[in-house]
Amino acid sequence: MSGKLPWKVVWITGASTGIGREIALQLARAGVAVAASARSADKLSGLGAGIRAFPLDVTDPQAIRETAARIEREMGPIDLAIMAAGTYSPVDIDNFDPANFQHTMGTNYFGVVGCLSALLPLMLSRKSGHVAWVASVAGYRGLPKAAAYGPTKAALINLAECLKPELGLRGVSVSVINPGFIETPLTKQNDFPMPFLMQADEAARLTIAGLARGRFEIAYPWRFVAILKFARVLPYSLFFWLVGRTILKA
Repeated sequence: MSGKLPWKVVWITGASTGIGREIALQLARAGVAVAASARSADKLSGLGAGIRAFPLDVTDPQAIRETAARIEREMGPIDLAIMAAGTYSPVDIDNFDPANFQHTMGTNYFGVVGCLSALLPLMLSRKSGHVAWVASVAGYRGLPKAAAYGPTKAALINLAECLKPELGLRGVSVSVINPGFIETPLTKQNDFPMPFLMQADEAARLTIAGLARGRFEIAYPWRFVAILKFARVLPYSLFFWLVGRTILKA
């Protein structure tokens, strides 16, 4: 990783696996002090030098506030927070389980909201800081099997759009990270071909580079992003026809 990164202390949730883990490892190798959070204390303990473990369940708002305060007390002000904790289970329309929807929204969306509730008072008081969270290109438009997951990611994209103007005026930057398919334990559940599948280490590299440049949206891989952004402007009749001819016949 070339060039000096602009952060001293970075807090990452969802740091035990996937993109969150790779971001933590790459930042630590670059000399950034990393506070790593996830539910699994065992996986966090093995991340290595430069990374301090702060086990946390992001569905617990009180625990989030206590963790944020502890990180600032023990490591210093959080310059950048990356909220990467998330969950995913494909939806089976023959077994439509509300618990899946509740759990996914609670982790993916309200987990970010809880972190923001703890972080924003700290950053706004300093008039500095950067908050970022992992949404997904699945939030661009509704896709089969993603009825529980996709709405949470659409909500996270909208949340970033809502907050960026106001927080920017107060000195706090906002970024939303929209990956395509990344090889992680979650995507291994998929029983369909995943186009433009990326490795987590490459996704982490692109994420860090985009955050260092202060970009609002960091999305990859570019070809998949272009396809799905084009799909957002298609009329429903054409969009559903394409879904039927491609995804549902895969």
